[in-house]
Amino acid sequence: MTNSLVPPAGPQRVLALAQLSNSVGDGAYYVTSALYFTHVVGLAPARVGLGLTLAWAVGSLVGVPLGRLADRRGARGTAVLLALATGLAVASFLTVRDFVPFLVAACAYASAQSGLAAARQALLAGLVPAGERTGLLAHLQSTLNAGLAVGAGLGGLALHAGTQAAYLGVFALDAVSFVVCAVLLVRLPSVAPVVREGRRDLGVLRDRPYALLTLLNTVLLLRMPLLSLGLPLWIAGRTDAPAWLVSALFVLNTGAVMLFQVRMARGVTGITSATRAVRRSGWVMLAACAVFALSAGASPWVAAGALVAGAVLQVVAEMGQSAGSWQLSFDLAPADRVGEYQGFFGTGVTVARTLGPLVLTSLLLGWGTAGWLLLGGATLVASYAMGPAIRRTHASRPDVRLRVPVN
Repeated sequence: MTNSLVPPAGPQRVLALAQLSNSVGDGAYYVTSALYFTHVVGLAPARVGLGLTLAWAVGSLVGVPLGRLADRRGARGTAVLLALATGLAVASFLTVRDFVPFLVAACAYASAQSGLAAARQALLAGLVPAGERTGLLAHLQSTLNAGLAVGAGLGGLALHAGTQAAYLGVFALDAVSFVVCAVLLVRLPSVAPVVREGRRDLGVLRDRPYALLTLLNTVLLLRMPLLSLGLPLWIAGRTDAPAWLVSALFVLNTGAVMLFQVRMARGVTGITSATRAVRRSGWVMLAACAVFALSAGASPWVAAGALVAGAVLQVVAEMGQSAGSWQLSFDLAPADRVGEYQGFFGTGVTVARTLGPLVLTSLLLGWGTAGWLLLGGATLVASYAMGPAIRRTHASRPDVRLRVPVN
């Protein structure tokens, strides 16, 4: 690989360009949507929060059937249709002026996004050899962060303008970005649908070992709202560190993932190395939580130093956990149900985003140092509990044992 930041030419690069396209639009959407819905649409903040929570709950439920649809009807065609559906859902936000239409549009947006994520994973599995998937996912994560950063900058310009036209332009940009994503996905080779004989059952929902693996991974993902919610509230309420550090820590995390995620993923090549990566990330996350806790009651610059050191440890843990979980989610899924299983595994992200704010605010603001240590301890326990869950899942998969031996 000649450039660690650019995937090889061919399907891998096209997938990265598609990721870049819609992440630019999403970055602009994320930084402006709350003010758009409250200031332009006129909804109360509590109703916006309720609507988005309900929407992502619906999205987590439909991710599995949409992933199954990608397996059975073809991953490329399903991904293209869901990318267009996402763009249409974003465009519909431009016309809503009341809570019920907003809720309907938000549910459509979350459902299409969840299904698109599962379909793209199935498409990736069909086009990229097993040994190259984790490396490509690392590239896609770097691309995602780069696109979000660019989009956030564009959204910042709209916030600075503060006009309705500027907000509408951001939403139009996000809608167009998903159309561009769909056009890029059309350029990929098609992936033949999987034909399965026999009765239809609950599929992944009956697969207890994989369900346990997904649950434990969800615990590890509770750190997701840390930079956007947990640390800002901690810095403001429990430390004397300068407020601008919130932005600096976000930039540090985003830049580190852009530059080092691919390198961090290179050592993850199979089930055993993925298990080790997840366990190491548990220890590093525990250390990060302990260092974050040291910032309470310290002088401003000592607190700032502890927060920066903790953020460095946290992003190292994040990159290791991400690489390990990507490898495991693919390697332990049946070859004929990748979309369905990826749709289910991806619900962990939605659950973490939904429950994470409540968990983090309760632990960190309510319990202080003890809360940080409990968060780190829970992460370490979950990372080690994944070992037996992985072995049990691997043992129950004759096709996986032949397809992906433990390295």
